[in-house]
Amino acid sequence: MFDLPKYGDGICLARMAGLLEALGIDRARLQRISVVVTGSNGKGSTAAMCAAIARAYGLRTGLFTSPHLLRFNERVQVGGVEIGDDALGRLKLRVEAAIADVSKQMGEQFGAFEALFALACLHFQASGCDFAVFEAGIGGRYDPVRLIGARETCVTSVDYEHVELLGNSLELIVSDKSDACAAGGTIVYGENCRDLRPHLVEYNRGCGCTPLFIRDDIRIDNAVTAASDQHFDFQFGYHDYRRLEVSLPGAFQFNNAAIAAALFLLWLQREHPRRASDRIETAVRAGLRDTRWPGRLEIIQHDPLTVIDVGHTPDGIRQSLASLTAIHGADNWILVTGASRDKKADEIIGALAPSFDTIICTAAHHKGASAEGIAAAARLANPKAVIRLARTIEDAVRVSQELAKAKRQKIYVAGGLFLAIEYATAAKGGRAEDLKFF
Repeated sequence: MFDLPKYGDGICLARMAGLLEALGIDRARLQRISVVVTGSNGKGSTAAMCAAIARAYGLRTGLFTSPHLLRFNERVQVGGVEIGDDALGRLKLRVEAAIADVSKQMGEQFGAFEALFALACLHFQASGCDFAVFEAGIGGRYDPVRLIGARETCVTSVDYEHVELLGNSLELIVSDKSDACAAGGTIVYGENCRDLRPHLVEYNRGCGCTPLFIRDDIRIDNAVTAASDQHFDFQFGYHDYRRLEVSLPGAFQFNNAAIAAALFLLWLQREHPRRASDRIETAVRAGLRDTRWPGRLEIIQHDPLTVIDVGHTPDGIRQSLASLTAIHGADNWILVTGASRDKKADEIIGALAPSFDTIICTAAHHKGASAEGIAAAARLANPKAVIRLARTIEDAVRVSQELAKAKRQKIYVAGGLFLAIEYATAAKGGRAEDLKFF
């Protein structure tokens, strides 16, 4: 998209402020209309659900997420519609021109993610958005989303990821992600952050931010996970909603749905207080029920049943696996697995392999660790499993489909985002190498 490295020179906040000014972004309005989603797992689903609630409420809503799964345009949406190629091309030229000027003035190199964030701000402003949801890239302290100054943010979950940038403890990682929130704002923390509550209460005291925790301050009760019907009860302040339906599969989506609803309710209370409660409840119900977000326990075909998941941290993978077995049963699965070279492959495969008798180890075209290395990790984690190597994603599709049909088994594809999306593409007749990521 941009002829830029993925990341720019050092900390980007000052040059990003210069870029937004050069593009004429009204940052005061951007702050008023925006919420920010950070976290280790669940950011995309949470952002999508929050945006869907706002659309159901009748707001013209922008959504900025990353990474994309199939098309670059997925990252920037207004009203649930991806940015068109023509608009993307026009805005790209404006952003590139502004970057050239600011880079010359400051003597710093921009990164592609920074450029895309600026493009999203420009598109949302030009589109007259009433509400916008921004997903952070990495962390929150030095991520471009901090420039928004959002008063309502969240940390969906915390896990060991990007430790070279965020720190090598959960306390450091969650602190970095918390810093996306403006002073005096409110941060909603996901369920797996509860053990860090004493740290987070003290950490947020200095900046005057209010921490709220799922299960403690925002209640989830009577959660039911099933293939055809997922629902839960939600209680936050005077909002008491029974049997909220969630379209995205997996028990972990209750956490994400509760965060999404709370974020929107907090924003609505600040920007538009004293609105009709029945209208708000209708929007929350419709948004959670109607959200579609690919890649999370997604069924890509039914014969044989094939489920993909894009989770790529150990905790996220464990949660997805638990939900897979709760929804579709624990028996008769073939695992197709792999991991990216820059991830903790041993931990990822170690979380998956013990639950499967047949494991096909492969390497994604994009950043995939070697199939041999994945197989070694699988043998270590489950010496009794039948391990097969597939050197390409296309080979993995062919072998897994043949085995599943011959033995009447199901297929689970998990271990990394690139692995899952490439498998889905190849299974539908496409080519993994034609996908473009950054």
